[in-house]
Amino acid sequence: MRNSKLIIAATLVSLATAGYAQTEPQVAVSSAPGKVSVTGTVKTTSTVVGIEPATRTVWLKDAKGKVVQVVVGEEARNFDQLKVGDVVNAEYSEAMTLTLKKGGAQLSANENQTLERAPMGAKPGGTASREVTVMAVVTAVNHQTGAVTLKGPQGNSLDVIVQDPEQLKLVKKGDHIEVVYTEAIAISVEPKAK
Repeated sequence: MRNSKLIIAATLVSLATAGYAQTEPQVAVSSAPGKVSVTGTVKTTSTVVGIEPATRTVWLKDAKGKVVQVVVGEEARNFDQLKVGDVVNAEYSEAMTLTLKKGGAQLSANENQTLERAPMGAKPGGTASREVTVMAVVTAVNHQTGAVTLKGPQGNSLDVIVQDPEQLKLVKKGDHIEVVYTEAIAISVEPKAK
């Protein structure tokens, strides 16, 4: 079941990525002492200009005229409802929040996923989301380079560069950092305008 959700989500993502290069992402950064959040959203609209049912291949054309070929997996419902001229809207969002936690917290990693597909007989589309939460420990702080080394629950290490000197002053070896990463995609298909 888990693998099928991932496959469906990957199918939705592959359909949506067709127009991303042409859309400027909207990015926001917020900061408070001991906490930083970054969010980004990309929206795109493309038109179906070709369909090959035997291979489940769709050609999408963006507003700038670029055509991209996308293979839609068997997991995506209602492929037969697609028509040349249909409009495909996609929105992809990512967010990451890092929160400084003083005191001893247990290292951990959790992941939650959701998936909602279009009902049978409707135009293809749906939403998929994933949230990953990791509690890591600070094993080193380099005030000269701004690098903070984090060790995760599986023993892997990662250096994170802290650009804000005031935030860096708050971080000490032995502190914990909670990292919450979320991503979501929504795809809808609208019939060709008459």
